[in-house]
Amino acid sequence: MGASEGIGFELVKRWLDKGWQVIASSRHAQNHSALLTLQAQFPQQLALLDCDVSDNDLTKLTQVVQQAYQCFGRIDLWFYNVGSYQPMTLAQMQLDAFESMTQSNYLGAVRFMHALLQQPEPPKYWRWNISLASDFGLPYGGGYSAPKAALMNLAESLQPELAQHNIHLQVINHGFVKTRLTAKNDFPMMGLMTPEQAALKIDQALLSNRFEVRFPFSLSTVLGIIKRLPKSWALAITRKLLKQETHSE
Repeated sequence: MGASEGIGFELVKRWLDKGWQVIASSRHAQNHSALLTLQAQFPQQLALLDCDVSDNDLTKLTQVVQQAYQCFGRIDLWFYNVGSYQPMTLAQMQLDAFESMTQSNYLGAVRFMHALLQQPEPPKYWRWNISLASDFGLPYGGGYSAPKAALMNLAESLQPELAQHNIHLQVINHGFVKTRLTAKNDFPMMGLMTPEQAALKIDQALLSNRFEVRFPFSLSTVLGIIKRLPKSWALAITRKLLKQETHSE
């Protein structure tokens, strides 16, 4: 899910090269030129499915899941890679942007989890691409990091119970990846990776028994330390990230 750009698209290519059968979904997957080109190259391995995770119509959602199962008869691995990001100051705050990020970064995963658990044979492997932003809220990025943190908290809550049902949940928390989302940032991004580099790291850890995969080491370490500091110390550090306000005469 979230296969049309960036990490998602690179993972689709890697999995097809491995001989996997892949159902690639996005809001307009069936009209996406790059995905259609891949489908022409791998007609027996790649199915395209239009899916909008922000749609809360449960009937439509059930139909999408049923269509996914009909593609190849079963689903072994569910990879949730949907994300929305809009940095904002308080003065720039837009409620619809907050709602959109919450839908994509949290509620979409919850909806599809619910739908998949209604199936006779839910996927045995769940992989949620979250973000290192879930470690600690940073200035101007709360609309993105808050639902990411909620998804991480949910994963921690669900993992023991899912394991009882022989479902293995893994979360991927990575840093900055050069995509249309990070292009919105106007600051130096520590450990910036290409989508190809990030996809390789995710693919290498995909079938491991690790609950959490974190990278790159530099940013993961910095945010991990901030997360564990006393809050007054951590907030003193993140306060330094605030932009200097300019005042007109």
